[in-house]
Amino acid sequence: KIFPSFPTAKYYASENAEPLVFCHFVESIEEPIYDQITSLVNMSNVLEDALREYNETNATMDLVLFEDAMKHVARIVRIIRNEGGHALLVGVGGSGKQSLSRLAAFICGFTVVQIVISSTYSINDLKDDLKAMYHKAGLKEEGVMFLLTDSQITNERFLIYINDLLSSGNIPDLFANDEVDAIVNSVTNRVKAAGIVPERKNCWDFFISEIRKNLHVCLCFSPVGDDFRNRARKFPALVNCTVIDMFQPWPKDALYSVGKKFLRTIDLGSDQERDVIERFLPFSFEAVNKATVE
Repeated sequence: KIFPSFPTAKYYASENAEPLVFCHFVESIEEPIYDQITSLVNMSNVLEDALREYNETNATMDLVLFEDAMKHVARIVRIIRNEGGHALLVGVGGSGKQSLSRLAAFICGFTVVQIVISSTYSINDLKDDLKAMYHKAGLKEEGVMFLLTDSQITNERFLIYINDLLSSGNIPDLFANDEVDAIVNSVTNRVKAAGIVPERKNCWDFFISEIRKNLHVCLCFSPVGDDFRNRARKFPALVNCTVIDMFQPWPKDALYSVGKKFLRTIDLGSDQERDVIERFLPFSFEAVNKATVE
């Protein structure tokens, strides 16, 4: 009655319902057209091709792209293609947050950057890594995804810088004065070309706007324990300035498809025996989860 022209029936039909999923890779990743997908099979084919291309030039990811995983990729792509778009992926370890983020970054043509934690990694090392990302995103105009997991936050002070990056992109004490001068000089011509008066403040604001356009943070956090709640309370931009994507427990059909793929190369006897073993895997996984809760 409220929206008489909106064809809701086809999305909520008990059989053959159309998938209510919109993404930027309806036909292929080369043509980023944002539209509704017509079938999950087509979406799967496009993402399988993208994964194949990714594996040709990067460390191989052996992923099973079941329906939930494909929807997460669509969400992450949609988030990071927006100016100032940052993602907060919340799910237990092993749910695919990092792998799907890497695939989403590849689809967008972004470079993935992760910090390498060691016993000597300090605030200054983080600042150096952030500077490198800022130069790449702000001066070279390259798309960058900063992929950060909760296990990499070895010092809670790291989150002061992440909080500023998420909220405005302007981290107050990141650059020294001479470094700011060098950045201002580098962007002056682009500021003039944009029709802006090339004053120092305008040049810096232009640089920060390029950062917000090209540098996107993807946080992969676990909801287990108190850390997530405490960090969200102390550093509100973690929640307020990100789009949250919750990774729910894998559905039974996803567990089945993953188990089936990894048993593919193993001799399990007859087809009947193979079928029974494949169907046992999701059952055993769910039974262990149920017993764990109890």
